[in-house]
Amino acid sequence: MDDPVLRVQSQLTDRDRVLLGWLYDHGVLTSFQIAHALFPSLDFCQRRLRTLYRLRLVARFRPQRADGGSYPYHYVIDQLGAEVVAAGRDERPPRRDHARVERRRWTSSRTLGHRLGVNGFFTDLAGYARTHPDAGLGEWLSETACQRSGVFTRPGDPALVRAYQPRVRPDGYGLWAVRGIGVPFFLEYDTGGEPLPVLVRKLAGYREWFATVGRVWPVLFWLHSAARERNLRRVLAETPPLVPVATGARDHAAAAGLCPAGAVWAVVGGDGQRSTLADLAAWVIDDRDLTGEAA
Repeated sequence: MDDPVLRVQSQLTDRDRVLLGWLYDHGVLTSFQIAHALFPSLDFCQRRLRTLYRLRLVARFRPQRADGGSYPYHYVIDQLGAEVVAAGRDERPPRRDHARVERRRWTSSRTLGHRLGVNGFFTDLAGYARTHPDAGLGEWLSETACQRSGVFTRPGDPALVRAYQPRVRPDGYGLWAVRGIGVPFFLEYDTGGEPLPVLVRKLAGYREWFATVGRVWPVLFWLHSAARERNLRRVLAETPPLVPVATGARDHAAAAGLCPAGAVWAVVGGDGQRSTLADLAAWVIDDRDLTGEAA
C-alpha cells in the first residue's frame, strides 16, 4: 500500500523539517516569521510554502483586519505534516483529526495574538542566529512542553523531582548560545492585560521550581511598552525577586532596531545598563554544559 508519509519524505529539506516541527509544537506562524527565521528572502520563503501547501503538509488561513484588508498568511500544520513529524520523532501517529482541530483552534482563538507574539520572540532569535554564525537557538519549548513531567530534570533525579508539577506556566523556554556560552531562560510575554502584581506573584512559583530542579535561569519579562516596563520595575524594586529577572520592552527594542538577542535587557537589581541575552549567562546556575548534555 502506498504510504503518503514515505512518498513525501524524499521531497523534504532539512529546513522543511524544522518548520514542520515548529508548527507541530507551537501551533501557528506567519509567513513573515517563517521567512525571517529560516529563509534568505520573503519571496523564496513564499515559493517554498506554496509547495508545502500543495503537498498538504501545511495549511493556511488569512485573518481579516478590522479596518479592512487582511493580515499575511498564517500557517499551521496539516495532517500529513503532523504525521511526518511524528514519524521522524518515532512517536505515535497523531489523531486523524489533529490538523483540523488545530486549524479550528487558531482561526477562532482569542489568544492568537499572544501566541504569535510568543512565537515571534523565538523566530526573531532564530532569524538573528541565521545571519550570525556564532549564535544559535539550541532549544525552544512551548508552554505545553514546559508542563511535562520531568522535562527539566536529569534521568537520575529522584522520582519525586521528575513528577514535580510547577505552579507557573511560562510562555516558553529557550536555550540561547553565543560563542559556546549558553543561556537557558523562561519567557513571560506580556500584552498588558494582567495587573502588575499578578506578574510579580509568578516569581514565587519560579523560585519553587528552581529549588526543586536545582538550577536557576533568568526569567524574561518581554513587555509591550517602555512605560509598562518602568512600572513593573518599580513594583519589583519594592518586592525584590529572589530569582534572576530581566525586563525588556518591545517598543524600545523596535525603535533601536534590536531584537531579543540584542542589548534590550535590564536586570532587576542591576546597574540599569542594558544587556544582551548572551550577557545574562552571568545569572545562570546550571551544572550542564548547556548543549543539552549533563555535566
